[in-house]
Amino acid sequence: MNTVTKKFRLLALLVVSFTVMALLAACGDNTATPVPATTARIYSSLPLTGSSKAQAETLVNAAKLALDDFTGGTGKIGNFTIDYVSLDDATAAKGQWDADQEKANANKALNDPDTMIYLGTFNSGAAKVSIPLLNPANITMISPANTYPGLTRAAKGVTEQGEPDVYYPAKTRNYFRVITADDVQGPADVEFIKSLNAKTVFVIDDSQAYGKGVADAVAAACTSAGLDCSNRASITGKETDYKSLAATVKSKNPDAIFFGGITQQQAGKLVADIRAAGIKAPFIGPDGINEEAFIKDGGAAAEGVYSSIGGTTEDKLPAKGQDFLKRYKAKYGNVEAYTIYGYEMMSVALSAIKTAGVKDRKAILAAVAATKDFDGVLGKWSFDKNGDTTLTDFRIDQVKDGKWVTFTVVKPKFTAGS
Repeated sequence: MNTVTKKFRLLALLVVSFTVMALLAACGDNTATPVPATTARIYSSLPLTGSSKAQAETLVNAAKLALDDFTGGTGKIGNFTIDYVSLDDATAAKGQWDADQEKANANKALNDPDTMIYLGTFNSGAAKVSIPLLNPANITMISPANTYPGLTRAAKGVTEQGEPDVYYPAKTRNYFRVITADDVQGPADVEFIKSLNAKTVFVIDDSQAYGKGVADAVAAACTSAGLDCSNRASITGKETDYKSLAATVKSKNPDAIFFGGITQQQAGKLVADIRAAGIKAPFIGPDGINEEAFIKDGGAAAEGVYSSIGGTTEDKLPAKGQDFLKRYKAKYGNVEAYTIYGYEMMSVALSAIKTAGVKDRKAILAAVAATKDFDGVLGKWSFDKNGDTTLTDFRIDQVKDGKWVTFTVVKPKFTAGS
C-alpha cells in the first residue's frame, strides 16, 4: 500500500468518525459537556498571634466545620471548589492586630482573581483598614466580631463624622456582620448595670475604635437610663501600670466601673491595679474581654468581673446551635465567646455562593445582602439595609472560679443616643 493510499484511508476514517458523532448528537444524545470545576476562594483575616490566638483559632476551626457541613466534606458547591485560606492579621511585635498586616492581607485578597469573600475582621480598627480597600472590587466582607457602629451606620454620641460613608469609596456596601453592634451593646450593658442598683459609673476606654465606641455607647445610654457616667478616662494599653488611674477611680467612689476595650490593651492589668487599690465596685466589660486570655492576665482580680456578649444562653439556642456546640467541643475542645459566630459567618458565605451560582463578586455580594430569615446556629435572623444582624439579645457572663459562666440575658430597651 503506497503512502497516498494510506493517507486517503486515514482521512476517510476521520470523516466517518465525525459523521457518527454528529448522527449520535442528532439522535438525541443530550449528555452535556462537563463544565470544568473552578476555584472560589474565601480568605479570613483574624489575629492568630498574641493573646487573641486562642479565640481566633476557634473561629477558624468553626469556619472549617461549617465548610465541611455545608459541602458534605467534599469542599465543593456545584462546580465550585471552595478554597478556604486563613490569614493572620496580628504580629508578634504588637501582640495583637496590626494595621500594616491587615492592609497586606486585604491586598492579598484584592489581587487574587479567585477571591470571592473575605471573612473578618475580628477587631473593628482592622475593619477600618480593609473595608475601603476591598469595597471598589465588590469583595464581600463578613465579620464575626466587629461591633463598632460606625462601620455600618451613624450613631449619635458614638460614631465619628463621615462614618460610615468614608469606608465605602465605591458608594456601595460590601460589609456585613453577624454580631450585634455597640450602639445596642452599650444600652444592654447599662440595663445590666442598673440591675446592680448602681447610680454612678466610672467609664474607661482603651483608645481603640472598638473600645472607645462601646464606652461612648455606654455613656450615651446612661442619660436615658438615669445613670451618671460623667467620670471618664482613657488608656493606651502601653502604660507601665494603672495605679494612678486606680487612685482617681477610688476618689470618685463609683457604684460600678465600665471598661470599653480588649484584653490585648492590658485589661487584665487594669482590673488588677483597681482591685489592688481596694476598689470593690463591680467591673463590667464588653465582649472584647470575654476570653480566657483576660482571666489569665487578670489573675485573681478577674474573679467576679462581668462581660457582655451578643447572643443568648446555650440552652436557648436553636437545635442547630446546640448541635454545633456539641460537635465542636467533641472535635476541638472548649469554645470561646465568638466561636459560634465563626460558624455562622462561613455558613452565610457559602449560602451566598450557592445562591449566586456564578463566580461573580457582584452576584455573590448581592446574595449576601439579600440574606433574610437565615436559619442558622444563632437562630433565625436577617441582614438589615446597613448590613447588620437583626438579632439584639445580649448575654452577660461572669468570671467564677477562673472561668466565664453565664450570669443572665438582657435585651436593651433602646439604642445608644436614642
